[in-house]
Amino acid sequence: MSAVATPVSPMLVRLAAEKATGALLRDHGTLYLVDGRVVHAESPAAPGVDVLLTTGGRLPRENWDEAVDRAGAHRAVGRFLVDSGRLQDGELEICHLGAVFDAAFFALSPTSGPTRFRYGVGHWFGTVRPVSAEAVERETVRRRELLDAVWPYPAVDTAPVVPRPAAPGQTVGSRQRALLAAADGERTPAELARLLGRPAFHTLLDVRRLAAAGLVETPLTPEPEPVPPAPALLPVPPVPDPDIALLRRLRDALEAHL
Repeated sequence: MSAVATPVSPMLVRLAAEKATGALLRDHGTLYLVDGRVVHAESPAAPGVDVLLTTGGRLPRENWDEAVDRAGAHRAVGRFLVDSGRLQDGELEICHLGAVFDAAFFALSPTSGPTRFRYGVGHWFGTVRPVSAEAVERETVRRRELLDAVWPYPAVDTAPVVPRPAAPGQTVGSRQRALLAAADGERTPAELARLLGRPAFHTLLDVRRLAAAGLVETPLTPEPEPVPPAPALLPVPPVPDPDIALLRRLRDALEAHL
């Protein structure tokens, strides 16, 4: 696998090269691999494929629950949805890929915690379309760069979204209008994504665009911690100015020759 210039997750790169199967656990989510390829991802920061399908209106909740009950133990929920006629192959693939890239973006975010891999662990949803680890890393980097290009202040990503009045003549698209209508000053972008049944990354992108347009509040950057005062130093005897000392020596030398 040709690696990204600076790997987002060196362990993911290594597992892909090993063609490993299992679950890669990180602080902000989990990636599931089969033969070194990513087949599923989940993160507390991103709505799952169930939310995208049911809240988005494509699948009744009872159909989803039935699929989990009947096929979850066999790790074949996705396959059941297609075989039972609930979804077409193509729409399941598109929705699932969107959920995988969405959750992977957060799961692969910078972390100071441990990264672990549990060999042999699979996900109950099953495999729909495996994605190379290289593609997941590349897409994660692209998304980070896109967010920073729109509005390079990530504090808006986790703070409650607080709408601001539009300037005269200022307009937004229908998707952003729906987001602003749902923003009550308390819901974060992740909560709004779940409420609206949208991918979390796309919601972050809309929030940053709204921040750049002045249509949502931008949280203040925390004040830096005060620097402790330097310890008191012992008084140092005054040092004569070097020019004055030189003049005094010249004077003494002249007086000695008089």
